[in-house]
Amino acid sequence: MEPKRPAEILDYTRDLGILKTQRSISVVLILSFLAGAYIAFAAQGSNMAAHNLLANYELYGLGRVLKGAVFGAGLMLVVFAGGELFTGNILIIVGVMDRKVTIGKMLTNWLLVYIGNMLGALCIAWMMYHSGLFNSSGGLLGAVTIRSAAYKTALDFFPAFILGVLCNWLVCLAMWVAYGARDTVGKILLIFFVICLFATSGFEHSIANMYYIPAGILAAQNPQWLSMAQLTAEQISGLNWANYFIVNLLPVTLGNIFGGAALVGIPYWFALGNKKQ
Repeated sequence: MEPKRPAEILDYTRDLGILKTQRSISVVLILSFLAGAYIAFAAQGSNMAAHNLLANYELYGLGRVLKGAVFGAGLMLVVFAGGELFTGNILIIVGVMDRKVTIGKMLTNWLLVYIGNMLGALCIAWMMYHSGLFNSSGGLLGAVTIRSAAYKTALDFFPAFILGVLCNWLVCLAMWVAYGARDTVGKILLIFFVICLFATSGFEHSIANMYYIPAGILAAQNPQWLSMAQLTAEQISGLNWANYFIVNLLPVTLGNIFGGAALVGIPYWFALGNKKQ
């Protein structure tokens, strides 16, 4: 079966954006909570799968590949089970460009979905901390979780922004090409390879970081895991809730918005909005 043409994908993306902005607040919050949990499941699963490799810097690239292979399950759950994901909903910009969605409705959707995603991701982080699974491999999973969070809260603003741009350029492209596939297998394969590319590359995803960093902050309360993480005093002091929001989440979120809107939705609207190619 032939995939949708690019102009057909544009139309589908616009119509889906219209639908998303017409949902009630309660429906949006429920679906966004679930999507945040799905991405957090993928984040914790990727850490569990690769933590032994990530602890060995000589195998760091291989660990990234394994993380990337697992992480795509999160977006698959969002697409097939149904969910409202902030990074994907940046494509509502297509409806705004077509004057079918107001800027106010788009921003309201983004805010509600962002809040719901955070609640879902924090729920999984809290449950993982209390599950005992961070003791895996003698506490190595807990240590790797801490070290990952410490790296993210030590990023400078501009690199974090750029990593966010690169991330959602690919995430929105994964959504875009999945919209173009006409069968389930095609959608799965397209999501898998594009998301694997983003996660393997080490780019920054705001919703995934709603799991990665809070999980690391919680895990740092355990002296054994914190010692195994082998962080400097500066890195430990930087791993806190204020840095989570200001140092990481703010620039990464702005980068995610720019990457999805300015590098996917808007360019395709300008290229294809008045053409059937």
